[in-house]
Amino acid sequence: MIKIGIIKEEKIPADNRVALTPDQCRWLLSHNNQLSIVVQPSAIRCFQDAEYERAGAILSDDLQDCSILLGIKEAAVDSLIEDKTYLFFSHTRKKQPHNRNLLKAILQKNITLIDYECLEHDDGQRIIGFGFFAGIVGAHNGIMAYGKRTGLYELERVFKQKNFKELIHSYFGLKLPNIKVAVTGSGRVAHGLIEIMNLLGLHEVEPDDYLKRRFTYPVYTQLKGKDLYEHEVTGNYSREDFHQHPQNYQSKFLPYASQTDILLNGVYWEEGIPRLFRKEHISQPDFIIQTIADISDDKGGSVPINMGSATIEAPVYGIDKTSRKQTAPYEHNAIDIMAVSNLPNELPRDASRYFGEQLIKYVWDDLVKGGNAIIQRATIASGGRLTQHFAYLQDYVADK
Repeated sequence: MIKIGIIKEEKIPADNRVALTPDQCRWLLSHNNQLSIVVQPSAIRCFQDAEYERAGAILSDDLQDCSILLGIKEAAVDSLIEDKTYLFFSHTRKKQPHNRNLLKAILQKNITLIDYECLEHDDGQRIIGFGFFAGIVGAHNGIMAYGKRTGLYELERVFKQKNFKELIHSYFGLKLPNIKVAVTGSGRVAHGLIEIMNLLGLHEVEPDDYLKRRFTYPVYTQLKGKDLYEHEVTGNYSREDFHQHPQNYQSKFLPYASQTDILLNGVYWEEGIPRLFRKEHISQPDFIIQTIADISDDKGGSVPINMGSATIEAPVYGIDKTSRKQTAPYEHNAIDIMAVSNLPNELPRDASRYFGEQLIKYVWDDLVKGGNAIIQRATIASGGRLTQHFAYLQDYVADK
């Protein structure tokens, strides 16, 4: 018998998503009579405790008998149980300072940590994640913020909709002005961004055409790696070389800033990757972007005027174009920034269902059988030590 535990989310701000929905638990239990699922009760989870009970799961605060524990956001340090295997988004692979103590505790308690973010196919493509729904909500919020700034139309908040289907229905009859929207990225986040562009009736145009003229109808263009970056010496772009040596590349986004009303940013960023533009660029008269939805949400990252996450309740703030300091949203001489770290929480049931489907399809069987190469590559810590793939984090946990 193998016992799987679903931990309650304790991080602030509260997260109401889950790794497995009640229906998914029911399906797993019906296909494996040697499986037991224990769910910690939670008042904030998007699915009620009673739904899990009806699905055949056991409700209990005690997860000591579980061998594998599933969460979403970082587990609370005080709640970590020694010698267990945990799966959650640890946000440690980029040496995030606020999670150093979490990784230290994981090592001290001999915990095996498998990070969802690090589960990748052999070609480096992420296997599971919430990126698609982050893109859905981020695109909606970006378009919503532009409407609030201009007063040209109104969009209701996503979290007020029951589900994704109801959100789609809210677009019926909406007529957008002749805006130009730049969508950056090519992964799950970008797919979510483009889904909303299409649902809202924006026409896709090629990047070259986008740069040449305005249109008599709302349009968007998708900017992928080759459109955003070029080698500093050759002027070319190679995806493989870029990922191996991003420091040799420079951004070529700036011309789009003179043609774009709304930027929906979905590119992956880490230290060493060129930023889309520099802070001082926003003061230039031909930088006409009025709204930026930074779904990637790296403080000071690919969007250098991202001052840090806002909240679902108040998702937008302004950046003054002259002082480059944070202001209230929708002010005259400012660019509005929508940057929220837990966007999928606005559609938690849909997002959780999508996440769980990917988990079951691509990871589950190998996880309960003891792992495979993909899971090993996503294992940050095991046996009280960092694994080979994450040895570079040693100075991070040593406070150096």
